[in-house]
Amino acid sequence: MEHQKRTSFPNHFLWGSASAAYQVEGAWNKAGKGPSVWDIFTKKEGMTYKGTNGDVAVDHYHRYREDVALMAEMGLKAYRFSIAWSRIYPIGKGKVNEQGLQFYDDLINELLSYDIEPIITVYHWDVPQALMDEYGAWESRKIIDDFTKYCITLFKRYGDRVTYWVTMNEQNVFIGLGYQAGIHPPGVKDTKRMYQANHIANVANAKVIQAFRNYVPAGKVEPSFAYMPGYPLDSKPDNVLAFENVEEQRNYWWMDIYAFGQYPQIMWNFLEAHSLAPVVEPGDMELLKEAKPDFMGVNYYRSGTVESNPLDGISMGTMNTTGKKGTSSESGVPGLFKTVKNPFLEVTNWDWEIDPIGLRIGLRRIANRYGLPVLITENGLGEFDEVEANGFINDDYRIAYIKAHIEQVQQAISDGVEVLGYCTWSFTDLLSWLNGYQKRYGFVYVDRNEWNERDLRK
Repeated sequence: MEHQKRTSFPNHFLWGSASAAYQVEGAWNKAGKGPSVWDIFTKKEGMTYKGTNGDVAVDHYHRYREDVALMAEMGLKAYRFSIAWSRIYPIGKGKVNEQGLQFYDDLINELLSYDIEPIITVYHWDVPQALMDEYGAWESRKIIDDFTKYCITLFKRYGDRVTYWVTMNEQNVFIGLGYQAGIHPPGVKDTKRMYQANHIANVANAKVIQAFRNYVPAGKVEPSFAYMPGYPLDSKPDNVLAFENVEEQRNYWWMDIYAFGQYPQIMWNFLEAHSLAPVVEPGDMELLKEAKPDFMGVNYYRSGTVESNPLDGISMGTMNTTGKKGTSSESGVPGLFKTVKNPFLEVTNWDWEIDPIGLRIGLRRIANRYGLPVLITENGLGEFDEVEANGFINDDYRIAYIKAHIEQVQQAISDGVEVLGYCTWSFTDLLSWLNGYQKRYGFVYVDRNEWNERDLRK
C-alpha cells in the first residue's frame, strides 16, 4: 500500500526510550535489595560475555536525576523502565522494602517534574533468587499469588501517577531462553518444562491484569512481546507452510493467549502429538479469557525467514553473543520450520536482520488479527560505538536505523494501525544481558567497558 500523503503522528504520541532495572541500575545489594536470578546467574563461569554482570551496570540507581535531566534535554515524552522485584520484596514475598519503593517514587516524581510520562514494566526477567530456590519460580503455580501480591503493591503505590503498565517483558524470551535453550536463568533445557512454565506465566499475567482493573481503573495495561514477523524463503508451497508454522509457534502462540485467552488449535495439536502440551487446571482458561489487555506491547528488532524442516531436521542453533558477524547458526523445530538467511536484508554484527518494513508488516498483522492498539515498547540497534579523539561518537548507522523504522511506523499509521507510542532501546548504554557492555544501544554513551567501570561519564 502506497500513500500520496502520510498520516501525521497523533498529538499525544509517546515518543520515548526504555531500559530494564538489572541492565542499568546497579546497586545490586544496596538499600535492602535481595538477589535476583540474574545476580547469581551472571557470576557463574562462562554464562556471559567476558563474565560481565549488572552489579554496577551504569549506576542509574545513584544517577537517575542526571539521567532524567538528559531525557528532558533530548525532548523525550516517555520513559519505560522496569522495577526490580527483589528491590521491593527482597525474598519475593513477605515484608516489603520501603527503601525500594521510595527509589521508584523518587524516579517517577523526577520524570513527572519534566513532563515525561513514566511507563512501568513490573517484570523484566529478574525474579527473586529466593523464589527460584524455594519452588523453582515460574515452574510452580505458587508464583501466581506471589507475583500478584508484588504487582498489587506497585499498583497501590504508583497507580495515582502512572497510566501505562507492562506486566511482563518478552515472556517468549525469558521462558524460551530460560527453560528450553538454557542460556538464561535457570539454565534449563527441557521443552516440556518450558511450555508448562509458560502456561503458569500466562495465568499469572492474567491474574495481575484482573487485579489491575481494581487498583488502577483509569490505567492501561498489557504484556510486551518480542515480535519477529516471519517470511517464507520463497513461494514454494512447503516453505509457505513453514511460514504458517513459524507464525503459529513463534507469534500467535503467545499473542493469542494475551488477546483471546486461548491457544491456537493447530499448535496445541502439535504439542499434544509430541507430549509437550502444558497441564491446564480448572478455571485457567476462564481467567485467561477475562484478562484482556488494553493494547499490545511490541519489542521489534528483526524479522525472520524460514523454509521447511523435516522431522529429522535441525533444532537449536548457536546464538551470536560476541559481535563476530556470521557466528550464529540456523535453528528450527523439526517438522515445523528452519530459519534461513534472507537474501534481501543486511544484518548487524550480531547477525540480526535489519528490516524496517518488517515493523510495518508486524504492526499490520497485529491490527488485523487482534484489533488492539500497539505500543512499540522497544526498537533499536545494538552495535560497536567508538569515542573519537574529539570526544564525539558518530553513530550515523543508528540514526539511519531509527529514522527508517520511524518512517515505517508512520506508514503503518497511514495504513490504519493505531500506534500509541515508540520507545527506543535504549536511553543509555547498558548491560546487554549475555552480550556484555560492548553491544551498545544508547542514545547516551556511557564511558565503561567489560573490564573497567571508568568514571561512568555520559
